Amino acid sequence: MFESKNGSSSQAAGSCQTRPRSNERSPSSSSSSTHSVISIESGSVSPATVTRPDGENENLERRSTHHSLGPDMPVEPISSVVEIPDEVYDRLPPHRKLVIVSLLSFCSFLAPISSTSVLAATPEIAAEYATTGSIVNLVNALYMLFMGISPMFWGPLSQVYGRRIVTVITAVGFLICSMGTALAPNLGAFFVFRLLTAFEGTSFILLGAAVIGDIYRPTERGTATGWFMSGTLVGPAFGPFVGGIIVTYTSWRVIFWLQTGLAGLAAVGSYLLLPETIYHKRIDDLVGYSGIAKGKVLLGMINPWRVMRLWEYPNLLLTGIASASLVWNMYSLLTPIRYVLNPRYHLTTPMQGGLFYLAPGCGYLMGTFIGGRYADFIVKKYIKKRGVRIPEDRMYSALPFMGIVIPGCVLIYGWCVENDVGGIPLTVIVLFLQGVAQLFCFPSLNTYCLDVMPGRGAEVIAGNYAIRYLFACAGTAVVLPAINGIGVGWFSTISALFVFAGTVCAFVSIRWGRGWRAKVDARRKRRATRKILGEENGDLAGNDDPHGNRESGKSAAADAAQRSPLTTLETQERDKEEV
Repeated sequence: MFESKNGSSSQAAGSCQTRPRSNERSPSSSSSSTHSVISIESGSVSPATVTRPDGENENLERRSTHHSLGPDMPVEPISSVVEIPDEVYDRLPPHRKLVIVSLLSFCSFLAPISSTSVLAATPEIAAEYATTGSIVNLVNALYMLFMGISPMFWGPLSQVYGRRIVTVITAVGFLICSMGTALAPNLGAFFVFRLLTAFEGTSFILLGAAVIGDIYRPTERGTATGWFMSGTLVGPAFGPFVGGIIVTYTSWRVIFWLQTGLAGLAAVGSYLLLPETIYHKRIDDLVGYSGIAKGKVLLGMINPWRVMRLWEYPNLLLTGIASASLVWNMYSLLTPIRYVLNPRYHLTTPMQGGLFYLAPGCGYLMGTFIGGRYADFIVKKYIKKRGVRIPEDRMYSALPFMGIVIPGCVLIYGWCVENDVGGIPLTVIVLFLQGVAQLFCFPSLNTYCLDVMPGRGAEVIAGNYAIRYLFACAGTAVVLPAINGIGVGWFSTISALFVFAGTVCAFVSIRWGRGWRAKVDARRKRRATRKILGEENGDLAGNDDPHGNRESGKSAAADAAQRSPLTTLETQERDKEEV
């Protein structure tokens, strides 16, 4: 369903804006024993290897580098572009990719539906724990906060250990925490298990996007991402509807027992159906280290600061803000529906209010069939126009929907509800249309994160999700007090302006993102080069002949370079922050 013809795909991938360098190692070759030296290139600082005649063919399933690194510095890209061989995307047949995307879409459905299914049960939960609705809503806001924090942990971990193991572990953790929420005897236990559920569940959203980047070519990712995103967006929309039905006829705890059952399916499916898709696990770079040295380098690899350091690229920061404006809009619309629409339209049960959530949910489903394909169409159009693929071109597909359709729908919704104009039909129509429009935006923005830094897609998308869910937390926390204070019309105006500002951020990234990436790459290269040259100069100074014999000094320096790594462990740790 998502596959394009191999010939056209290869041509598109081959027309990417960067070309393989002649001194890069071929992905189809390996060596059982090699010697590693540092080479400073235009795009990276990496071990330059010399392959011995007894080298064996490398398995395309995953690139292992432990044969060449030993105790020397692990492969650390400085450039935002890392070459991925085109053959990598043909490792799995189309039907297997379809199964993987379907599984990941189902898994990504869980954390978002949990974030909103409880909205319909807020009064009942507050009554059972003898607290107020504001306290329960605070838990929901913190749920979004933990959804924003967790990608900064799961992203680096998946780069080091792979997608499969992290997905399976977090699926089991989500299952346990869902069961704990259903059994929570008091507000404190409910509070803790809800937050842990958010922390575990967001990994599905992050790793699903990363897996799509692992198995699909850039010209195919938009379509696959559109189908995958249907789970992440339908969840928040259908959650309150399902929760409203459950609360109307039974206990609110059934919501979390249903979530537990779905989590069990996700855990079993991840274990049985999800293969390892990452091209290169960074843990392979640590073979040859031992003890404290390995621990220090590993901590640098999984440090959440790696994700935040990527915001040094202005295009990634601005794209994160653009995504955040959409998520802010989504949760600020969905969170108060029961409080805003039930009194105005004289609805009396949670199930009746929950029906309004079907409008944006159906919009998200409708957009699934079109939005991702449209993003891929725009990419191919600009490849033909320019002759090369520039990642920023993909975001052109989102601009009209972010800049016109969504702000217009939000303004109509807010002021018509405020002034009681149009009634239920108009409200349902604009909620549906903005839902469709969002599925024209999210596949474009998400896939850009995968395209812009090949080989580090999980960390880039983690930074994007961190920004968007932190804004979702803010939107969930302030929406009800703001509506009570200034009215739904003015709050919708603020949301519309925020989405328009996000459109400006996306446009600025399109216009200048390529130049920004080049400047940041050059700055990182200069910093890394100075560090390496400083280390080399220090080694040479320490091995100078005390009697001034220059030849003897050169010989000693050469011997020292062969006997010991060119960089100290401390320098390696500092270099982790460069990538």
